[in-house]
Amino acid sequence: MVIYRHKDKYSISEMCRFFNVSRSGYYDYVKRMDISAKDLPLAKKIKECQDKCGRTYGYRRVHIWLEKNGIHRNPKTILRVMQKYNLLSVIRRKKYRNYGDHIHRYPNLLNRDFKADRPNQKWVTDISYIKTQQGTLYLSVIRDLYDNSIVAYKTGTEQNINLVLSTIKLAKRK
Repeated sequence: MVIYRHKDKYSISEMCRFFNVSRSGYYDYVKRMDISAKDLPLAKKIKECQDKCGRTYGYRRVHIWLEKNGIHRNPKTILRVMQKYNLLSVIRRKKYRNYGDHIHRYPNLLNRDFKADRPNQKWVTDISYIKTQQGTLYLSVIRDLYDNSIVAYKTGTEQNINLVLSTIKLAKRK
């Protein structure tokens, strides 16, 4: 940096000898200094793109946007310039949403009290999977906690709400 600042006053060869720097190393440094000036117009275009899209475009989409505007560069060059000038996109975290959890939330009426004083006071249900050669068979069962007897059961090839509802209807009929 000192040699570059004083290149008009002193000879570059003498300053390189004085500072014990090779001339080729000095010229390599000067060549690298010009790279930033070469990237500046590209960085301005990338900033324009990022301002328009709200910093949501990554380097691939910025590359496409630049090509549509007539600027053809290697995508990796665009990535390097975006990193250098802090123009990378803001990564939005995707929120996990479990829709089934809070829609079908019911109070815990049994509270781990699995004893009943009379028949049909407490029913519990479950679905079991049975593997067969034709595929999986689903078994929906309703059990009475009074005497642990099976009130109703249904089988189906699909685990869906219709299987459970048909089992409840059958139990109510009995």
